[in-house]
Amino acid sequence: MRLFRPARQLLLGTLLVATPLLAGQALAEATPPRQLHVQAEATLAVVPDRATLTARLWERTPAVSQEEDRGGDPDALREARERLEGRAGELIRTLEAAGFERDAISAGSLAVQPEHLAGSRHEDGERQTLVRTRLERAFRIQLDDLERLPGLLDALTEAGVNALDGVSYDLADRDAATDEALVKALEKARHKAELMADTLGITLGPVASVSETRSPVFQPRMLAMAADAREGAPQAEYRPGTLEIEAGVSVTWEIE
Repeated sequence: MRLFRPARQLLLGTLLVATPLLAGQALAEATPPRQLHVQAEATLAVVPDRATLTARLWERTPAVSQEEDRGGDPDALREARERLEGRAGELIRTLEAAGFERDAISAGSLAVQPEHLAGSRHEDGERQTLVRTRLERAFRIQLDDLERLPGLLDALTEAGVNALDGVSYDLADRDAATDEALVKALEKARHKAELMADTLGITLGPVASVSETRSPVFQPRMLAMAADAREGAPQAEYRPGTLEIEAGVSVTWEIE
């Protein structure tokens, strides 16, 4: 189709205007944004202010030969359980008398498990196998005043616990500590960005994006103790040390 001269001139003018716009748009899309990417990690060391101690009590039935054991002796089990419950009550009373609140004492459920022992040898040389039943209860005591830990250990030893499994150090306010670790990582990222900008002679614009590369993780610290509390008195001094919380961030700034 043949175009009249005015129409041809209008079409040509439109193309002349649109071509630079399209070229500029393509150039803008091909040019990467002027941005500064920074990653930073920080470690926060905090002194624990809470401790949880785990202790165990147990009683055993008399050991009998495996041939004689037919599902356990009900009377022996009942007597062992009565002894255990009596000691558990005495333990709680001893702790309360030492000034520890009942709410801070958590008594676990009853655990029952068989134990096999090596007995004497038969005439044919085969060794006899003995069986007994162990009844056990665990106790967890929480302290918000670490200065009272030696007194708690003395009270548990006085109550005759069979085992002290250790002390777990913790924080009463974990959220505040993890928030502080995250803020520390962000401040470190900003410091790195400002240092690079000053060195390179560029100006930082607004933050384009921010994300965590390492979420603040908190792990209570466990202090192991002697397995058998009756072998000797525990040490009088305990130092909780510090707990470490790590956080990491990735921040992107626009460059003006």
